[in-house]
Amino acid sequence: MGNRFYCMREKDIRENGKRSKRIERSKRRSLLEEELLHRQALSMAIQQHQQLSQRFDGSMSRRIGSTSSRRRNDLPDQLANSKQLPEFLENIKTKKIVLIHGEGFGAWCWYKTIALLEETGLVPTALDLTGSGIDLTDTNNVTTLIDYSKPLIDYLENLPEDEKVILVGHSAGGACVSYALEHLPTKIAKAVFLCATMISDGQRPFDVFAEELGSAELFTQESKFLTYGNGKDKPATGIMFEKEQMHGLYFNQSPTKDVALAMVSMRPIPLGPMMDKLTLTPEKYGTSRRFYIQTLDDHALSPDVQEKLVRVNPPEGVFKIKSSDHAPFFSKPQSLHKILVEIAQIP
Repeated sequence: MGNRFYCMREKDIRENGKRSKRIERSKRRSLLEEELLHRQALSMAIQQHQQLSQRFDGSMSRRIGSTSSRRRNDLPDQLANSKQLPEFLENIKTKKIVLIHGEGFGAWCWYKTIALLEETGLVPTALDLTGSGIDLTDTNNVTTLIDYSKPLIDYLENLPEDEKVILVGHSAGGACVSYALEHLPTKIAKAVFLCATMISDGQRPFDVFAEELGSAELFTQESKFLTYGNGKDKPATGIMFEKEQMHGLYFNQSPTKDVALAMVSMRPIPLGPMMDKLTLTPEKYGTSRRFYIQTLDDHALSPDVQEKLVRVNPPEGVFKIKSSDHAPFFSKPQSLHKILVEIAQIP
């Protein structure tokens, strides 16, 4: 009896050991794949940074129906289940999602979101705004919101006549989304503002950040973060935060590797577009379908400010991502992905 019991225990231990080794190998493989993805992204960012330098010295909660009585369409239990994808995609009328980065960022910042959306079967496209990412325009020459938004407007104008997109704008990129809604509303099925400057008629993108940075007038007179591309005797042309300031404002919840990627990829913020006042009409912008995603641990655009934007300029629906900073595609990419898929499903 004793020997048989011992042998059984020994067999169980061997099987458990094999199972543990398989789990460990799977974990190591996942970590290696993630490490490779980060290395590739970082390598690409460094290469782009060098090129530019040569030229120029979770959980998720939801609030829907602030102005609508639409009912919730639940997500499939497993988005990654390929057997469910065809039926799931049939319910989505607009599959093309255009991602617009915020100030200082570029198309590169959406690399996690793009991968997740593609795995779902949607068609994401990330654009570099003028003077951002790998667009070689000198940021000092980007003086208006029209200039800044040109890549987005060009993209929308070149869409087939009967095609629409879901437009997603992050941070100050929200102003570009608002500009597009006013000028090309028929090309946009839905607009998503991700911790973004969802401003009202006559406002400037900078006005949204005023509670964090001070008034525009005071900021342009006293800020140490201003850059003067045309000389110190000329008006400031851009904003470039120091590393410590940037980390505190944008990346307080983001993984260290992603912060390293951002630090070698971010470019000066053109000041002119931030100070441009938008004209938004009830007939165009006012009839658009807008959704807002709040980030609840955001230091650049506080939850109180985001709540005020939603209250003053009510969208069709509001979503929230807990424990997320101002770069939720870094700290909470899965939560952002689920929300975008859910918005895409809303009839």
